[in-house]
Amino acid sequence: SLLQEKMVFYFVSSVVEPPTTLFMGLDKYENEDLIKWGWPEDVWFHVDKVSSAHVYLRLKPGQTLEELPHAVIEDCAQLVKANSITGNKMNDVDVVYTMWENLNKTASMDVGQIGFHKQKAVKKIRLPSRDNAIVNRLNKTKVEKEVDFRAEREKRDRDLREDKKREFKKEEEAKKEEEKARKEAAELKSYSNLMTEENMTSNRDGGDDSDDFM
Repeated sequence: SLLQEKMVFYFVSSVVEPPTTLFMGLDKYENEDLIKWGWPEDVWFHVDKVSSAHVYLRLKPGQTLEELPHAVIEDCAQLVKANSITGNKMNDVDVVYTMWENLNKTASMDVGQIGFHKQKAVKKIRLPSRDNAIVNRLNKTKVEKEVDFRAEREKRDRDLREDKKREFKKEEEAKKEEEKARKEAAELKSYSNLMTEENMTSNRDGGDDSDDFM
């Protein structure tokens, strides 16, 4: 599994509560694996039109790209700009970001190269200049880890399948309970109807039963 493991840098963005983890491949070979084994909930950041690192952020369950706070987007953009040899020196630079699923990697592309399925789904943020306060704050949280991207993605998919199975089972059990309760209610109703009919019959008989208790 050593061959599978790649070096990844992790950063913590504390501009939101709870803090969000950002991650970045060591080089373009690491980026290839991140592209290949990314998660549908990953957001990808890159400096527009120049070579840069690929920075990712993983959305929380149920969170959408539109709900991502601007401060977090700015953290990711500043981090990706700081990790671009050309972009780092540029002012008024655009950083593009999109969901991982919108990344389009074809066989003819070079290592680290990427395109998009839908250009419309690519968003941009313009950075007037490097913000050292942001970059230094993020760099202080930097941790290096060796990660097997494929294993992580496969575990995520497995967990998701298990969750769906559990959810389905719960729904099925709830349906059974509902059906059971419905049947019991129907039986009770027909039983009480029956009782009412019996009462009516016994009342019509003249109600002489009281003698039996003597």
